[in-house]
Amino acid sequence: MGEAATIDTVLEAFLEDQRRRLSARTMRNYDDIISLLRHSLNGYAYMDLDEADLKRFEAAMDDGDDEAFCHLFGPEYILGHLGEFLGYFMIRKVMGSQDLLRAAGTVTKKLATWLYEQGYVNEAERDAARDEGGQAARDLPRAEQLANLLYDQSRSALAFDPDVLGEDSIVEGCLTIERIEPGALYFADGIGPVAVSEQASALAEVDWDVNITLAHVDGAWRVLEVGNVYPL
Repeated sequence: MGEAATIDTVLEAFLEDQRRRLSARTMRNYDDIISLLRHSLNGYAYMDLDEADLKRFEAAMDDGDDEAFCHLFGPEYILGHLGEFLGYFMIRKVMGSQDLLRAAGTVTKKLATWLYEQGYVNEAERDAARDEGGQAARDLPRAEQLANLLYDQSRSALAFDPDVLGEDSIVEGCLTIERIEPGALYFADGIGPVAVSEQASALAEVDWDVNITLAHVDGAWRVLEVGNVYPL
């Protein structure tokens, strides 16, 4: 009887299969995304392990295996991690281009189909992952573009001294977009309108979260600082 498939061997088989079909240029995206997925799995997927498997993982890590998760566990863990990978890791941990962000969705959709064809996941798991990958391919590049536009807006705004404005005039945190109008965003808890470019408002979606610092000055909300935009 052969050894049980691990995440590591399955992802390598997926890449080898794609390498026979794809151009070298497209394959570079696949290699990059699967490498990033491995990093995400090895760094974060252990949080979903039960007690026994967590002990195995921690023992392997203590022995110096920094890629223990992908070496120890099977492909059934891959699709369940895609939300974390696409919604957190690709946004917060990767300084990627819009093309790379788009590729993350495309490659994970293809991976979900391939895992189903190989018998590693069921149809429902495949379909859920494909939906997630399709949404990511659409939304991640838009979210990155929106973050860049809001950041540019914050850089061009007048400087305000928070000590002069007072704490009541400053709102900061991960704020949820509640309503959108051309040239304006409204956030939860009655924050808004925040004037933005029409290009920015066209990119935004209700329920996206934005790491942002706003100041209420002279009856209007101004963008002071911007971090990431989270579309998922």
